[in-house]
Parts: sequence; C-alpha cells; structure tokens
Amino acid sequence: MPSVVSFNINGIRARLERLTEYLAKEQPDIICLQELKSADETLPKKAFEEAGYPGVWHGQKGFNGVAILARGEAPELVMKGLPDDPNPDQSRYIEAKVKGITVASIYLPNGNPIGTEKFTYKLDWMEQLRRRAADLMASETPVVLAGDYNVIPEDRDTFSRSAMKNDALFQPESQQAFRRIVHQGWTDALRSFHPHEPKLYTFWDYQRGAWQRDAGFRIDHLLCSPSAADRLTGAGVHKWARGEEKASDHAPVWATLAD
Repeated sequence: MPSVVSFNINGIRARLERLTEYLAKEQPDIICLQELKSADETLPKKAFEEAGYPGVWHGQKGFNGVAILARGEAPELVMKGLPDDPNPDQSRYIEAKVKGITVASIYLPNGNPIGTEKFTYKLDWMEQLRRRAADLMASETPVVLAGDYNVIPEDRDTFSRSAMKNDALFQPESQQAFRRIVHQGWTDALRSFHPHEPKLYTFWDYQRGAWQRDAGFRIDHLLCSPSAADRLTGAGVHKWARGEEKASDHAPVWATLAD
C-alpha cells in the first residue's frame, strides 16, 4: 500500500534534521519536496541515501527547488521543468516514475502582489501545468500531482476570507485556474476523505501567532488521476510536524493507495 507525501520543507538544509526525523517516523514510500532553497550541488543527497531515500532533484540556489524521494528505490526521472515554462530558470516542477506511479512535485508561483507581472506569471505557469496535466490524464495511468499549489481553492480553506481577499493565493483567477486542472478529472485526495472538515489546513504563517491560533489555510494538494483515485484508501495532514521546533511553515499532506 504505497503512501505519497507532499511536503514544502522551506529550506532543506535548515530543516534537514526535521525531515530525516519525519522520514524515520512516518516512513512514506514516496515524498515530494518543495522550496528546497538549495542548488543541486549543495543538496544533502547523501543524508537521504543513507536514510534509504534516493531521489531525483531540481534545485535552485536560495529559492524554489523540488525533489522526489522514494524509500528503497530510485525514482526514474521523466522531466525537470514544464514544457514551455514561462520562466525555465525557476526550479518548480519535477516528474518521475516510481513504484508503478507517475509522480510530479510542484511548487507553483506565489503571485503576490496581484496586479503585477508576478501574478501574470502565476497564471501563465498554471496554464502550462494544465497542459501537462492534460497529457498525463490522457495516458490513463496512475498519476499523482503533488505539491504546494499556492492556491486556496475555496472559502472554507482559509481561516479568514477578509485577511486573504487581496492575496494572490485567494483570487478568483487563481481558483479558476486550479479548477480548470481539477475538472480534467483529477481527484483532490484530501477533500475526498474530509469533505466536511472546516479546518483542513496545511500552512500556518510564522507571523502573528498563526500556528497557535490555528489561523491557517490549505494550499498543499494531492491531485490523483482516475486510476490512482480508484486506489485511494486514505489521505490527511501530518499536522504534528508543524508543531516541532524549527519546523517548516507547512505540514506534510499524505495519501495512501492500495497495491
């Protein structure tokens, strides 16, 4: 029963101890990482190989960066970066085949502030992701698109609509772009198992006591193709990881699939 995890680590070298602890405790089969903030040559690959998690990496010095690690099995790299990526210098997408599943690790542009070229880039990037997702959907194989989408899909996915009303993560255009992907036939794993959960959060800001107040929102998603969704047996948030000392501001999200 393979498990797939998405975890925005917010600096892999700063959180190396937290991440190796997480792997030892939860032992996911596949883990997709985002926001590595490290170039390929400075990534702590040896530490993960020693922990039994070889991987494929798409790093970037100081910013962005994505990876896919798998327990006891090296993922087979399919691609780094999206086809026709509007800014290929940013490391935001990696795709691999592992344990009979095609998996992508995604770090979508933040897009703030709205009304600037950063928001335009976010929407352009989402359109390229939609096109790649359509190709993967057409393959009719098990696929999981895992990552930090930097999109709050619905009102109930934020602690405060008013606090987020001018944020790129909560704009109608961002939500519509996300829906265009989902409506290809993808299953939102978290929502499929927690359809009525009002505080299904995956991110809590370091500022203003957000974690202590549980003032979070849901931006980390696992989208499953039909043949992957048919095998889903559970999904959730490992919220405990956010409460650790020097934790990432994201919690890992997970899903399990039947063999």
